[in-house]
Amino acid sequence: MAPQSDLEDVVNSEIKEWHFHIYFHQNNAEEHAAALELRDAVLRLRRDGAFVAVPLFRVNTYPMGPHPVGSYEIWVPSTSFAPVFSYLCQNRGKLSILIHPLTKEEVRLDHQFRNAWMGAPFPLDLSVLPDMVPEVPLQYPSLRLGYSAPGPDFTLEERRRIGANVERILEGEREAARAPPRESN
Repeated sequence: MAPQSDLEDVVNSEIKEWHFHIYFHQNNAEEHAAALELRDAVLRLRRDGAFVAVPLFRVNTYPMGPHPVGSYEIWVPSTSFAPVFSYLCQNRGKLSILIHPLTKEEVRLDHQFRNAWMGAPFPLDLSVLPDMVPEVPLQYPSLRLGYSAPGPDFTLEERRRIGANVERILEGEREAARAPPRESN
């Protein structure tokens, strides 16, 4: 199956929200403390404006859902994905982190095939997850971010202009790959 390349289809299917699940062995006091210290640091950085990241209030001190060890979830809108990912890459220590998108297939496919790991992966119990949900469950709609945002950051026409400008600028860069020519309609 060829990857999608139609601009409108790609923009309309863009993932707008993500979960980062911080894992710790619940009987390991050092890991548990490190996980809580990381959570508090994320909360302080959110308060100070580094990024938008919302750790779930609950910290699971035992396996819950598909997660085989202690964990907590951090919800992140796509606009904060890169800064949160960067921060966690540099500050997770020995903790493992499951990253997955939120889509209509949020439950099984997002956890099983659309995931990524920082650190060692853990086996998930996917049998507890349904295949699909009717709609993407909105988290923190009061923030008006992610799927709750009032509109797109850029229109399709603005994206086309930006893309054309990037191509024009990169014409002078020998190491940059060129986009293939447009197909005639």
